This record gives sequence, C-alpha cells and structure tokens, in this order.
Amino acid sequence: MRWNGQELDAEQPDALPGLARLNNLVRSVQTPEFAGVTFHEVLAKSALNKVPGQSYVPFGWTINPYRGCTHACAYCFARPTHAYLDLDAGDDFDRQIIVKVNVSDVLRRELARPAWRHEPVALGTNTDPYQRAEGRYGLMPGIIEALAGSGTPFSVLTKGTLLRRDLPLLVAAREHVPIDLAMSIAVYDDALQHSIEPGTPTTAARLATVTAVRDAGFDCTVFLMPILPYLTDTRAHLDHALRSAAEAGATSVIHSALHLRGAVKPWFFEWLAREHPELLPKYRAMYPGSSAYAPAEYREWLAARIRPLIRAHRLERGREDPVTGGVRSAALGRGGRPAPARAPGAANVGAAAIVGAAAIGAELGEVDLGAAAPAMLF
Repeated sequence: MRWNGQELDAEQPDALPGLARLNNLVRSVQTPEFAGVTFHEVLAKSALNKVPGQSYVPFGWTINPYRGCTHACAYCFARPTHAYLDLDAGDDFDRQIIVKVNVSDVLRRELARPAWRHEPVALGTNTDPYQRAEGRYGLMPGIIEALAGSGTPFSVLTKGTLLRRDLPLLVAAREHVPIDLAMSIAVYDDALQHSIEPGTPTTAARLATVTAVRDAGFDCTVFLMPILPYLTDTRAHLDHALRSAAEAGATSVIHSALHLRGAVKPWFFEWLAREHPELLPKYRAMYPGSSAYAPAEYREWLAARIRPLIRAHRLERGREDPVTGGVRSAALGRGGRPAPARAPGAANVGAAAIVGAAAIGAELGEVDLGAAAPAMLF
C-alpha cells in the first residue's frame, strides 16, 4: 500500500503545515513516477462523512480516500477544500495529494457500530477515488469489501479507468448490496479534453470503461458535466457526446452547465485566458462577480437543446443524488429511505455536493462533525 518496492526521492515531513498541525501526518513522499506531485500520507480518524441534506433526504454519506486530484481538471468544484489544509485551490490541489492510508480499517470500525443504519454511501463526489494514485495505494478494494461486508449500499462516480481493475470485486459485492456505477465524461474533443483535464484518461478510454461496466452486468450512468458554454454546448458536440455514450452502452446521462464557485473561478479563468482568451469577456459576463451559476436563461436554453438529443439516442435522463451530487443510489426508496440490505451473516437493516470544512476536519481527526459550521456548496 505504501509504495512497496519503490525508492522514494524525498521525504518532506514539514511540507504540509495544515496536516502537521493535526498530528496525523505519517510522511510526505515524492516519486519519479509522479513527477511534481507530493503525496502526504495521513492516518484519518474517520472515513464516513455525513453530508447535511434537504427536505425529504435528511443527509447522505460519502467517503474520500484522497484529497486533491491529479486529474487537474481546471473546472473542478472540489478545489476549495484544499484551503483547510493551508494549500491553494490551484496548483496545490493538482500536486499536493492527501492519502488516507488507513481508510479501510477505519471504515470497518465505523460500519460495525450499532448506530450505523446502512444508508447508501457515495464515492467520487469530491475527489476521484480512481485517480492515478489508486494504482499504487490500492485503497478501493478494502473500501468495497468493507461496505459490502457490512450490508451498506454504495455508488461510485469516477473519471478513472482503473475502475476496471475492481469490476470482479464489484460483481461479487453486488450479491450483497445494491451498487451504482457512473463515469464522468464531459469533453468529446481530444485537444480540448487534454487541455482542460490534463491528468485524466482519454475520452475513448473512459468510454471503453463504460462498455466494460456494462459487460460486467451493471447499469452505467454517464455524467456529461460540466457542459462548457461556447466550447462543448454546440449541437454537434452534444450530439457526438450522446451518440458516443450510447454506443458505449451507457444506460442514462446526467448533464449540467458549468458552475464556478469561490476559488474555482479565478483558476478556471486563468486557464481560459491562456487557452481561449477570446471567450474571457463572454464568461465574465455570464459569471459576474461572485455568481457561481450560469444564468437561468442559458440553463433553460441548454436543457431545450439537449433534451431531444437524449431521446434521439435512446438514453434515459439519469437521477443525481441531491445531497451528495453522485448518481442516485438504487437503494433509495421513496422519501429517501434506503432499501433493506442483508450483509453476509447479518440481519436486515432498514443521499450539487455539499462538503464543508467541518467534514474535512473530521476525517482528519480535528473537527467534530456534530459541531455547527457553515457548509460550502459546490
């Protein structure tokens, strides 16, 4: 799990003051395989994050084995979460990756508590559990086994093709709990995809993963989000995207326009000024001041454009979980109550993402999740 068999270039125990302050930092390491990236191994105090919900869904649960993401997507809504760790939302988010090396052990303990009610758990709603580092640390198999073994339904949203490694394990886990899988594929132009998502697998590789998921007997939702004004919202691009998803075997699609909250906006605008300066005035007009969302009239226009294309390609409109931001769990019945799930040898026991500084701190052992703290809506 901890870079076995590989020599480490450097150890930087003082590289992350925000984590060092928590006394949970094991070590900070670099390796030639990930040039320019530093991994900060921490011992998390909790694995499950309770996300406050609204109306009929009282709350949801997420797990984030990593913080920060080498996918380096310029638009990533999770960037502001790095501020809690005294890191910036730009380059640090891409290159300073927090790894919760004990996450599966902690998760098993939390799931074994009598108070755990087996609500669905979402992975991939903040940072990607199948980013490149997962190939080295291998945290997801332990997480999958812990969730399935406890009778806890879960969903996974990812841009990572490493999901294919765990498909046999997921097939076995499906015998015990409902599992929902989704691939995030926003850009279907190779040059644009490489520019705005430089650390992600190619669109073709992710489409092939959709096919592999379907071949394993799972439904697979494609998250066509964010749709970028003036870049990926043309009829030709949307038609190509939906055709590609359908041909890969996708069963449904979820779409939304770009939103730019907090520190994400200046970082995205830096990318835009560098790559598409002619669009910068248009974007500033669409997202003025502290406005995070595209204007309502644009979103209505986009929905009217994409709706007939979804029908034409015989795709369903997928259902997003209103609390976690992931794909809605099949275990959620009416009123947001999870369907009963039977764990092996256990009795039956009768979800935009919201991630706040309190939740991040609780994972690292610093903040009590019960404490009142303003949540950050992404």
